[in-house]
Amino acid sequence: MRIALAERESEVMQVLWESGASTVSEVREKLGAALAYTTVLTILRKLEAKGYVGHEESGRAHRYSARIARDAARRSALRDLAKRLFKGSSELLLVHLVEDQGVTEQQATRIRELLEKHLRKSKP
Repeated sequence: MRIALAERESEVMQVLWESGASTVSEVREKLGAALAYTTVLTILRKLEAKGYVGHEESGRAHRYSARIARDAARRSALRDLAKRLFKGSSELLLVHLVEDQGVTEQQATRIRELLEKHLRKSKP
């Protein structure tokens, strides 16, 4: 499943992933940005139309919750990024990240461990 999130949609999803089911007012408060209530509501409704968010009635308010996992959204975004900017190559994406952002010794160790684990899994 391809998951496409605009910047503001991603920010709203972060709130729902971190806080769980929330009302429009709660999401708006946690965003910390000067967004109008109706703007946040519109974003939540768009996310719901895409199937990424659902809601339940809670008195007069609706409580919105994520219907997609954060990891699924991350994987989809990375696949899309790799496809669009790195010719579909995860190697080029990783090389660019390392060259551009750099890595600490601890991060390099973790990356090595993950690569070794992946290679062990993929051996017949």
